[in-house]
This record gives sequence, structure tokens and C-alpha cells, in this order.
Amino acid sequence: MAQTQLSFALATFVVGTPAEAIPADVQTCVKHLILDAVGNAYASTRYEFANRALTALQGLDEGQATVIGMPARLTVRDAALMNGILIHGLDFDDTYLPGNVHLTASVVPTVLALGSRLNVSGADVLAACALGLEAGMRLAAAAKGTFIKAGFHPTGLCGAFASVLAASRLLRLDHAQTITAQGLALSSAAGTMQPTQEGAWAKRMHPGLMASAAITAASLAREDFSGPKQAYEGKYGLYSCFMGQHAGDVDIDVVTDRLGSHWECTRTSIKLYPACFQSHAAMNAALELRQEEGINVHGIESIRARVADVAVPLVCEPLDEKRKPRDSYAAQFSLPYALACCFARGSFGMQEIEESSYSDPSLLALAQKVSYEVDLDSGFPKYRSGEVIVKLKNGKEVSRRKSILPDEPAQAEAIVRKFMENTQFAMSPARLKAVADLILNIENIESAKTLSTMLGKS
Repeated sequence: MAQTQLSFALATFVVGTPAEAIPADVQTCVKHLILDAVGNAYASTRYEFANRALTALQGLDEGQATVIGMPARLTVRDAALMNGILIHGLDFDDTYLPGNVHLTASVVPTVLALGSRLNVSGADVLAACALGLEAGMRLAAAAKGTFIKAGFHPTGLCGAFASVLAASRLLRLDHAQTITAQGLALSSAAGTMQPTQEGAWAKRMHPGLMASAAITAASLAREDFSGPKQAYEGKYGLYSCFMGQHAGDVDIDVVTDRLGSHWECTRTSIKLYPACFQSHAAMNAALELRQEEGINVHGIESIRARVADVAVPLVCEPLDEKRKPRDSYAAQFSLPYALACCFARGSFGMQEIEESSYSDPSLLALAQKVSYEVDLDSGFPKYRSGEVIVKLKNGKEVSRRKSILPDEPAQAEAIVRKFMENTQFAMSPARLKAVADLILNIENIESAKTLSTMLGKS
């Protein structure tokens, strides 16, 4: 396909795909993604960053749009921003591994806020979410995970386009307007990886910012506000601007290959650990070693992890800081701390990102024993791998290598169980079940306002 046709092809896909043409397994997958996103949002409401963000946005203006799990109503765009912060806030949201992106954190806030505002059906919300996710994932996969090597957050960049395509679908833009909306989204695409270097909160807001900006871009396009036609392959488009010296690595054909007949979004992995996905394979290896080798932490001399080079700035460096995380967010992006938890506690859950855990002297002492090296055979971005080598004080050395493939999503039961655990503090069992049932049957909801109302907190 000629490179100048990307915006055209994606507009054709989003505008021209009937809801009934979206396969049943794709619809089921997207419903699970929405459920997981909502559960993650509820879990975030207990943390300081959520309350500070809500206070800031309430200070701007009031509105009628729902904030998930919090007693507030904001404008449509501010609700999209806030809900994006909540969904991505604990880094517990799903990941599309081939593109290294968390796209439901921007697409779900977009379709919830805009869908309720437009009073569309649940089936419309589901279709828009599926189409936006599919397009965004393909755009991310074409970059082969290298946005991050240039210092940019792939979730922010690709979330802008996934969200604007979902918004375009809900606003019923025509083909030309949907092309324009993508061009306008290019001017909003943003997000650098600097927050992960400092343990700052800013990364949490990237998906929500893209959701809010996407609603703006699609609304402007509806009124024929002009935008560039080559949002992706142009001289200053997505790939040339945000991939730096790696721009030549992009595989444009990935975006349109079997578009509409083969669906990538079913390959999305839902996290079962509230930590950066770059750590998960090594964590799996550590947990397996602990169980099968009967490792006692008091007998550990040293722990060495082998990781992909792309993981180093995220979860390994600066090493001294990673060995002693200063807050919960830093703990989520620390491989040394994660491995310490896996060996000492046999788990890494919500408790492990509480202050009582990341300040635990015994865990920090074990984290000091963790080092890393770049794995030249990591397999990134096709899959995530991690190897853990433990040297014991008795001279014995044991190791384990694990891989996480894109085609290994969590089972439905595990997804629902995670949702129940994330939300049990916030609502009664009866309401919790009602929310889950509503999302898992979203195609039968006559008005998106029904779901929006249920997700709020009065």
C-alpha cells in the first residue's frame, strides 16, 4: 500500500465497518478490556494522585459527565482526562505487547464520556471501542516498539489516534472528516518517558490527555476544521517525528495487513501484576524458582536478571533508585523491588505498592542484591522474556527463563476475579455484580448513560 493512504485506509475501516461485522470473539475481548479498565479505575480512587487530579479539574469547571468511582461530575473532556488518569494510574491496565501500548486507558474514557454525552447505545460504544483499539494497536505495532527508544511514551502517541478514531465513529463523521480528525490528532499526540526516570506522576495523565484531545479533534473535524492528510507517513508525521533515528524501522504494511478480516486486539494481555509489563516475565521466573527450588531469602547471595534493552530505562535504571523506590509508582517500575517481593512474599499485588511494603527494610535489603544485564536474545518486541539467576550462599546457582507471548491473554475467570478484587472496597457485592453484568452485556444497553450512571459514585 502506498504510504500516503494510511489515514484513508483507517477512515475506511472505522466508517465502513458495520457493528455486526465485528466478530463475536473480538466483542467479548473488548468487553473484558472495558471491565478491566473500570476495575483499575476504581482501584486508583484510593490513592493521593487521584484525589489531587480530581481537585484540580473540579477547580476548572463543573459538568455532567461521570468520573468512575468518585462523587464528581466534570465536563466531557475533563471526565475523559480524569478517567484516563484513573485507569492508567496504577499501571495495572492491559498491554498490547507488539506495540508496547496501553490503549484502553485512552479509548475507554473517550467512548464512555462521549457516548454518554451523545446518548448512543451500548452497542455503539462497544463498536467504537473495538475499532479504535484495533487501529491504534496496528499503528503501534508498525513502530516495532521503538517509540520508547526515542524517549516517547507509545501509549500517549498511539492513544491519540486510537481515541480520535473511536470518537469519530461515535460522532458519525464521514470518511473525509475522519481523515481530517486523524490529522488534527497529530498535533495533540504527546508523552515522553521522563516521568519514569524520576518517579513522577505525569505519565499517569498521558492516556487521559489523549482522550480529551481526541474528543476535541473529532469535534473540530465534524465542523470541517482542516487538518493534514498524512498524519502518519508525512515528513513531519507520527513516525518520522517520534521515532527519531529509528524511523527507518517502521513497517507501514502492518497497519493495513488484513485490516477488517484479522483482528489484533484479541492479542491484548490483561495484567495480573500491578507493575510495568517489562518486569512480568522475570517476575514469573522468580515466582517459579521460589516455589520449585524452595528458595529461602536468607540463603540468597545475589540475584541477577537478564532483560531486554528497552526495559533498562523503565525498570532497571537508575539502579540505586530502583533498589529503593521512593513511592508506590516508583515501586511499580522497579525490577529489583519486584523480584525482592516475588522471592520474599511469593506475590506482587496491590499490597506490594503500599508504603508499608516498599519501605520494608527486609524487602529493600533483598532488592540491594539484585543486578541486571541486557539480554541479547530477548525476542523483543515479538515477546517479553526475562531470566533470573540466583546465587545461593551455599554456592549453588539456579536459574529460570520465562517468556510472555502476545497470544497469552488472561483467562476470562481471572479477568473477572481481578475486577472483583479491585472494586470490592468500593461497593456492595450486589452492585459489584450488577456493574460487571452490565459491562459484559453492554451491547444490550439502550443508552450509554445507563452505564455511566452506574459507574459513578453518588
